[in-house]
Amino acid sequence: MTAILALDQGTTSSRAILFNHDGTIHAVAQREFKQIFPQSGWVEHDAIEIWNTQIETAREVLKNAGLTAADIEAIGITNQRETTLLWDRKTGRPVANAIVWQDRRTAAFCDELKAAGHADLIQNRTGLVIDAYFSGSKVRWLLDHVPGAREKAERGELAFGTIDSWLVWNLTGGALHLTDASNASRTMLFNLQTGDWDDELLRILEVPRSLLPEVRSSSEVYGETAPGIFDSPIRIAGIAGDQQAALFGQNCFARGSAKNTYGTGCFMLMNIGDQPRISRHQLVTTVAWKANGQTEFALEGSVFIGGAVVQWLRDGLGLVKSAEEIERLAVSVPDCGGVYMVPAFAGLGAPHWDQYARGTIMGITRGTTAGHFARAALEGIAFQVADILEIMNQDSGIPITELRVDGGACSNNLLMQFQADLLQVPVVRPKVIETTALGAAYLAGLATGFWKDRGEVQQAWQIDRIFTPQMSAADAAHRRARWKQALNRARDWEEHTTVNVERAL
Repeated sequence: MTAILALDQGTTSSRAILFNHDGTIHAVAQREFKQIFPQSGWVEHDAIEIWNTQIETAREVLKNAGLTAADIEAIGITNQRETTLLWDRKTGRPVANAIVWQDRRTAAFCDELKAAGHADLIQNRTGLVIDAYFSGSKVRWLLDHVPGAREKAERGELAFGTIDSWLVWNLTGGALHLTDASNASRTMLFNLQTGDWDDELLRILEVPRSLLPEVRSSSEVYGETAPGIFDSPIRIAGIAGDQQAALFGQNCFARGSAKNTYGTGCFMLMNIGDQPRISRHQLVTTVAWKANGQTEFALEGSVFIGGAVVQWLRDGLGLVKSAEEIERLAVSVPDCGGVYMVPAFAGLGAPHWDQYARGTIMGITRGTTAGHFARAALEGIAFQVADILEIMNQDSGIPITELRVDGGACSNNLLMQFQADLLQVPVVRPKVIETTALGAAYLAGLATGFWKDRGEVQQAWQIDRIFTPQMSAADAAHRRARWKQALNRARDWEEHTTVNVERAL
């Protein structure tokens, strides 16, 4: 048989998935890796561990499926976005841990950029708002705080990359240093109009151009794996940031089509066609993908803490032993009992963009139980998504008639029903919910002829279940009004002071 190997490098785990020609999953392998929290608001990953877990899963999935590299048509890569890494071009070793997209250490620097009057320039050029979420401020921090890093960068000895670039570098034995347009558009350094790195933004953020990877299409044959990686070379033919890959995997090819991914965070994207449209309400404009010489764009709203709140209930509070138990605990009560949870553990993303918000639980009484906490946590995810969709409708001028969903938490029926109730539109869950990896597979397969065109890809997409609104519009509006009260109490909680950023690296 012939299959596509998708490498899905996420925030908490590395996965490898083999996809058949009909878009179904042939085999999966997954390994979690360590989350590193050096200080409050800081999140790091060991990039060597990321590479090791990713290549181990790739080899494991082939072994378990009884396949060899010769059976694989191509590799597609999708990755956690914005997570920032610098490594030595000679040794291939990272100069420090990767700074994860959730990390807030550069919030004060982002405030300085705003105070200096750069907000409009950055949004108009990149489609992004100034926030510690994006890669630009993170690479600046590494250059300023890793001993010798800036000097090495100026000499061209270091390479910058998001995790896709790191994987390609290692897969090719250091032969290729590249990224695709979807990942480049998340750095706060990429010009949406020119399709290239922006020299003025590089100057403002003091990032040497010599650090940067080449920006390529999301669907093309970049090269092949180096000897020794697998038993024979495999072509690398697709790259997209995880949320753009999910948009592609959900077949959101038409202008106005939208999806939401329920992963560690939640990410809603709407296809807005071949022209970037700057948001008036603090959403971001991003490259959806570049393929066949055509760049398509999307509006995006990002929720920093989505499924991660379930992990917190499991690991932080010990309310459940596994993430799967959360729905059973939540349905043990008929409603949230007046409890509202705002999971602003890493600040608030779109459309609020409050770097200083922190998590809040409101409405606790003596009768509050673990079931109410579980239900409020799930509902807190859905409320954040509803806030984004409301603004997205206004920015795009295209009312969303359905929301396609994917990601691990979309298997939670209680959450999906509540989401449909809040949005007052149908929520559509496909049979294959691993659409992030599927999108990367599609991009790679289209580049190699495994699938002849998007029409053939669309034939593979199938619906599992449609959740239709059951709550009245008035009840939904009342619940959202109460949510906004809780949200206001979570805002601007952290003091606006610069943290001690000096530490041993």
